[in-house]
Amino acid sequence: MVAQPLEMNMFNSDGVEIAWFDAGPKDGDVVMLIHGFASSAHVNWVYTGWVKTLTEAGYRVIAFDHRGHGKSDKPHDSAVYTPDHMAQDAINLLDSLLIDEAHFLGYSMGARVCAFIAKSEPQYVKSLTFGGLGIGMVEGVGDWDVIAEALLAPSLDDVTDERGRMFRAFADQTKSDRYALAACIQTSRVLVTEDEASQMSMPTLIVVGTKDDIAGSPDELAALMPNATPVSIEGRDHMLAVGDKVFKKAVLEHISS
Repeated sequence: MVAQPLEMNMFNSDGVEIAWFDAGPKDGDVVMLIHGFASSAHVNWVYTGWVKTLTEAGYRVIAFDHRGHGKSDKPHDSAVYTPDHMAQDAINLLDSLLIDEAHFLGYSMGARVCAFIAKSEPQYVKSLTFGGLGIGMVEGVGDWDVIAEALLAPSLDDVTDERGRMFRAFADQTKSDRYALAACIQTSRVLVTEDEASQMSMPTLIVVGTKDDIAGSPDELAALMPNATPVSIEGRDHMLAVGDKVFKKAVLEHISS
């Protein structure tokens, strides 16, 4: 059975209209879900069964569409897409809901945003889960200029780079604003330093598919952090790891401990 879309609300975050939803029991512990690049709160978390899994376990789930994504505003100025800006959107949303603490679960770019929340506003973070991003958070994840080029190409047929084709096809599938995404990818890849990672002392789970050629090693990132556990999902790549049952089971155990 395909999950039905959830009603989205809007709020203004420093001049940008952000779409978000609130699901599950209002008295449950809060889990904030932060989606990946070129995705949306629905694509990343509703249609993969995450919201159902978490709400049935008694959690209140808050998720939003990043600026440039989904139903949120889509500025074409790359200056507004730094991880600091996107992390502030998450904090502004929690503040507007009078929520002072949450479990943060992010995938890929969303994991990077979670890390920026953890280093700038650690008092909000009950636990962290980084999905689809391991040591690449610190060392980088390769050449992403080809992604911007692929997004700006006239059509998918004009894209030859394999990674570029993957993200262009995904953007086309989700009917995204390709110009906003190209602006986003130019400035959203700020790295976390080893020292910054070592300062993140909250319980952290790092989950990466064994066939993920983007994320980098979860074990290497966990080794830099004082309270982190790596999990590898056998046979899953960057796209297919998102909704995996191993991932969900690990997160439920992580946030309930």
